[in-house]
Formats: sequence, C-alpha cells, structure tokens
Amino acid sequence: MLSGVPSTAHALAVGDSPLRATRAAGSLVGGGVRAGVVVHLGVSAFWMFVLTRLRVRGVVGGAVAGLLIAALDLEVIGRHNVQIRSLPRVPQWLDHVAFGVLACSVQVDRRQAG
Repeated sequence: MLSGVPSTAHALAVGDSPLRATRAAGSLVGGGVRAGVVVHLGVSAFWMFVLTRLRVRGVVGGAVAGLLIAALDLEVIGRHNVQIRSLPRVPQWLDHVAFGVLACSVQVDRRQAG
C-alpha cells in the first residue's frame, strides 16, 4: 500500500480522486474499486514473485525493476486502456519505482533476518 503514496498525494494535491488509479485497474476486468483492489493485489503478487525469482535486491535494483515494470504496465499494457492511459504519468511511474524499492528492500531484510 505504501507504493501508492506518490499518486495518492498527487491526486489529493490537485483535487482528483485518490481512487482513480484503483478504478482504472478495475476497468481491466470490467469492475470498479473492488475489482481494482483485486487487480492491484494480483499484479503486485505477480511482480513480487518475478522479483523474488530473479533475486532482485536493494534500493537500486528495486528502482530499476520498478521502472521496467512501469514501462510494461503503463506504456505497453496500459496504453490500450483509456482509464489507465488518462492517469497522470509521473505519479504512476513513481508508484512503480516505490513498489520496486519497497519490494526489493523487504526481500533483503527477510534474507538478513533468516
């Protein structure tokens, strides 16, 4: 959930709905906010699996992974969806970078703790 801070802060700052990105994700499966939560969870779980299997670690690795994930999610897949395409780009890209950094930092912490 912390990886959504950039787009949520941006939405609140400009008077937009902080749930706009969630609704956009839900539109991929024909639903609204509930569907968007499920889509976000599923996509996040998928990327966590990929990052774990690829053994991406640390802040820099996570940031690079986040940029690559954003390129695929937003610019390749998302460009075919009007709601995703209409989201402000920079906050969405920052969300993806935050996800990568957080996901890969958690992996490092777990490995060190184990």
